[in-house]
Amino acid sequence: MISYNRDELRDRIYACWLGKNIGGTMGTPYEGQQQLNDIQGFVTKPGEVLPNDDLDLQLVWLRAMDEVGPEAIDSKVLAEYWISFIGPSWNEYGLGKSNLRAGIVPPMSGELYNEEWKHSNGAWIRTEIWACTHPGSPDKAARCAFEDACVDHGLGEGTYAAVFVAAMQSAAFVINDLRTLIDIGLSKVPESCHLANYIRATVKAYDDGMSWQDCREMLLKMNEETGLGWFQAPGNVAFTILGLLWGECDFKKSMIIAIDCGDDTDCTGATVGSLLGIMYGMKAIPEDWRAHLGDSIVTVSTINGHGYFPKSCTELTDCVLSLMAATMRTPNEKLAHHGAQFVLTDGKTDFGGLTAQDMTGGPIAAELEKRARYSFTADNCYAHALVEFEHEPVIQAGGTLTFKLTATLRTTMADQKLFNIHVYLPEGWTAQGRMHVHASMPIWSHDNVPYSLKNGHSTTEITLTAPETIAAQNHAVIELRVDGRPTPLLIPLTILG
Repeated sequence: MISYNRDELRDRIYACWLGKNIGGTMGTPYEGQQQLNDIQGFVTKPGEVLPNDDLDLQLVWLRAMDEVGPEAIDSKVLAEYWISFIGPSWNEYGLGKSNLRAGIVPPMSGELYNEEWKHSNGAWIRTEIWACTHPGSPDKAARCAFEDACVDHGLGEGTYAAVFVAAMQSAAFVINDLRTLIDIGLSKVPESCHLANYIRATVKAYDDGMSWQDCREMLLKMNEETGLGWFQAPGNVAFTILGLLWGECDFKKSMIIAIDCGDDTDCTGATVGSLLGIMYGMKAIPEDWRAHLGDSIVTVSTINGHGYFPKSCTELTDCVLSLMAATMRTPNEKLAHHGAQFVLTDGKTDFGGLTAQDMTGGPIAAELEKRARYSFTADNCYAHALVEFEHEPVIQAGGTLTFKLTATLRTTMADQKLFNIHVYLPEGWTAQGRMHVHASMPIWSHDNVPYSLKNGHSTTEITLTAPETIAAQNHAVIELRVDGRPTPLLIPLTILG
């Protein structure tokens, strides 16, 4: 039994949001500037909170969890909330929403036509909601962060950054050693991704005794070498880690150094503040900075007229705590198989032996690395389907487009199943390929069985051929039906002409 003292948890969640608000307000006046800064603190008036999409996008995710339930959250649910409740259409936000409106589902909505922005900062800045609703469960927080980030960042560095930061923040509810948290975060992303390389380089520079200013210059050179440039996730997450390392996790010192690095300063400052708030609670927040800012939340991204959103860090904390009964059922995927429970208590916090090793590693990094760039998933109660295109889902008139369809049995109803495939296409289109897949019951008892048997999946390849006249947007439906089962798996498919 994993027990978390209710007041202690509330203190850390509140400190997370207050720290986020402080950093966002302090960093916003310098956002996008590329010079080395020399700030001393706030330049805003006392009580003035600057609006920041870093925080207020998360109010929409909170609403989604409250309305559909935390377990139902995935990229497709969040995509609908993007369209309904989020106003801005700048950069990756706009590209993602444009693709969604065309019928392109996540994560392809974050990939298509998004080369310039899929590596940017829009996702790792909005991960606190996943960490605060899944404290001490970095795998769960990281998976939620992926489902969130891929809507507008696909499988780019922006998504890897969100997974990394969410895992760190979730683990920080249990562990307050920064280096351990960095290792946990790195264990959730592909080892060869740019984000991981930037973080490892920053840590090494610190260990080698380099000044933070020289480390900043090193990271700017890495931006040139990788071609990523300014306003991208690897460099700005590295600035955040730089601030924490050279600032020695002192709230003021760490935040000022991170913001002094320049670039996306509201994001780096806000994430420094939220992580330190989680690690140490309200004792980490300087009293003078807390008094200067106050408690209010000012939004810039949420669409008005669509109901209630929290208007203060206090209200936001209370809303998060109200979801705990649904989100804290298991502390960690590795312990979930043993039936461990994560509960709130009025007594002493007791993590029941949960260690950093328990929270490190797992399958997430490997799953991210092997995902095809233009792919998406669909589910029903007994089946999981993966659709993978050979290239972007765009077809010429009279041309062809091939995709792989992999069906996997969900272990809840894991008997042998023959899936019959039918593709409902626009007039004049044709589909060729093996129109069935047989998925066997997963075999868990032996380590030496073939991967396909152990995981109960099978793949077929289908080629679509377009007629000589096609529309700009072409909508189809893939149906996977099992004889004797009343519920087919229907997969929406949009091909751009």
